[in-house]
Order: sequence, then C-alpha cells, then structure tokens
Amino acid sequence: MFEQHFSFEQTRRYYQNDLEGKRHILIALHGYGQLAQYFYRKFSCLPDTWGIVIPEGPHRFYLEGSAGRVGASWMTKEWREQDITDNNAYLYQLIEKVRRDNPQATLHLLGFSQGGATAARFYQQFPELVSQLILWASVFPPDIEKQGFPKDRKLDFILGKQDPYFDLKSIELALEEYDNLGFQNYTFEGGHDIDQQTLLAVLNNF
Repeated sequence: MFEQHFSFEQTRRYYQNDLEGKRHILIALHGYGQLAQYFYRKFSCLPDTWGIVIPEGPHRFYLEGSAGRVGASWMTKEWREQDITDNNAYLYQLIEKVRRDNPQATLHLLGFSQGGATAARFYQQFPELVSQLILWASVFPPDIEKQGFPKDRKLDFILGKQDPYFDLKSIELALEEYDNLGFQNYTFEGGHDIDQQTLLAVLNNF
C-alpha cells in the first residue's frame, strides 16, 4: 500500500461583522469542538470601533455519536504537518484579504485553546500581518522553536484560574513559560472560556 497525495481547491467558512471604517479588527480562532458562528457571540462586548472575523476550523464532526451537535477542530495528531501547512495557507489568504479590504485597520489575532496553537504557528510564520497576538488558555506548541519566536509585536497570554485543563502547577509553569517568551500575562476568576471583562482590558492595553 502506497500513500498518495493530490491538491484541489477548497472553500472555507468564516463569520464577520461589518468591517467598514473599523479602527481595529480582531481575528479570533475558536477552540476544539466549537463552531465559528457560536464562538462569535463571545465577542459581543467589543465596542463599535472594533470589527470581528471568526474563521472556522476545517474539520467538522459530531460531538456525540453520529448525530446532533456539531463542532470543528483545526487538526489532530494524524497528518498534522500537512494540516499545519494548510491552516497557515488558509489563514494567510483570509487575513491578507481583510488587510487589503480594510487598510485603515489595525489587525489583532486571538487564539483560544486549540485555536491558540494554530494562532501561534501562524504568527511565527507571518508576524508582520498582525499587530497583536493573544493566546488564551492555550499550551504553547512544542514544535515551535522558542528562541526564534518573534517578539516585535504585542504579545498577551490569558488564563482562567479555575480552568479545568490547568491545575495549579501547570498554571504556574504556563505563566512562567509565556513570561519568558515575552508575553504579558493576565489571569481571571473563571474557567475555560472567554471572559469579556479581561478581553476588554487586554485590548484596551494595546
């Protein structure tokens, strides 16, 4: 048996508000098992000067069994290198389109949970496309060379103190790791979710 590959054009889905005249545009990558249209609601706190773009992960699946609610993901361990390459190409074309259509806007990239790893990998390759990188409740990708990670943009890391995916020790280690990478750390009293008050504080601190 021989593994074979071929390429073809794909169509990807994303959601946005009206971007015309916006001073800032937040591009937010959802976590594992989420859909872009519902993740979009977590950013209802953004002021009128902000635009929002929510790309959706390319792999959709039923969250329980073979019917019912559907979620999406960015990748799995299977053929991960190709998925990383495809995700970067997808996001590059989308963000370049947003930049061309809105030359007046400052672009900010946020990655939540699994989307954080995807955002970090994209930023490592194309740091010039955004002015701020926000990683939220995300483990820094072990495949990224830390010494070569770009630090010439605003870098922020956010984590809930009651996040079930991080115990007290892993919270401490994560904050130390991100601090060493040049990130400004934020914590809040909450779990594995977008805390709107913390989000606004981070964006206002740009």
